[in-house]
Amino acid sequence: MSDRYGHDVLSGDWRAPKRGRATEAPATLGEVVEEVTTDFCGEVVQVDRDLDTVTLEDRRQRRRTFPLGPGFLLEGRPVILTAPVVRAAPARPTRTASGSIAVHDARARVARASRIFVEGRHDAELVEKVWGDDLRIEGVAVEYLGGVDDLADHLRDFRPGPGRRVGVLVDHLVRGSKESRIADAIVRSPVGKHVLIVGHPFVDIWQAVKPDRLGLQEWPTIPRSIEWKKGVCQHLGWPHRDQADIARAWKQILGRVQSFGDCEPALLGRVEELIDFVTEESP
Repeated sequence: MSDRYGHDVLSGDWRAPKRGRATEAPATLGEVVEEVTTDFCGEVVQVDRDLDTVTLEDRRQRRRTFPLGPGFLLEGRPVILTAPVVRAAPARPTRTASGSIAVHDARARVARASRIFVEGRHDAELVEKVWGDDLRIEGVAVEYLGGVDDLADHLRDFRPGPGRRVGVLVDHLVRGSKESRIADAIVRSPVGKHVLIVGHPFVDIWQAVKPDRLGLQEWPTIPRSIEWKKGVCQHLGWPHRDQADIARAWKQILGRVQSFGDCEPALLGRVEELIDFVTEESP
């Protein structure tokens, strides 16, 4: 038999509002809300944190300002409007990738006459990634040679002299090597006192990146019969058919470098030495 009087109206939460209880919601710019006492409906166009108010603009571009708090509808639901949370800007780094004190918003200095030469594009890219901020502050440009064999010709064209110094970073600069003979000849030349040639012991600048950054205990030993970079890629299981593959491999390696801590000390000291040399005032 059906209940002719219906359900018990007191059986539920009869005190709850029909639209539900109000919940807090940030007054986000662009959202449309309705103020219940005036039925004014508009888009949130301004929130004043000092006065604790919100300004709404309706479709006729009329504006009204109300106190933040209860008394608003958002998508038909009652809300208590609050000022949106302001997220703090991320802290700016205090150090550059090279470990120097960061100078924020500083303009790059006009390039000095002095230069730093490196052997290849990869060398230049690694130096830029770690020391780029420092070099721009100091006004030092880095140029790559495409190989140390033509270093004497480059220096002849550049004409080093007082206030026009050249620092050179050479790969695999070890005693008895071709590179060391080229460096010795330039040091003994008339421009030798205006040129500083330093080097690292690595076969290639790739080895200046710490091997554990690539998941290696040490860089592999590649037979002389195999081109070194291709042999490294083969060891790592990377494509190595052509120069495009080698370029992509280098990008992966360079991507593991975030600061000086990812590079070997044998490189770090040499680059710092070059920067000091070319920025030092000539006597």
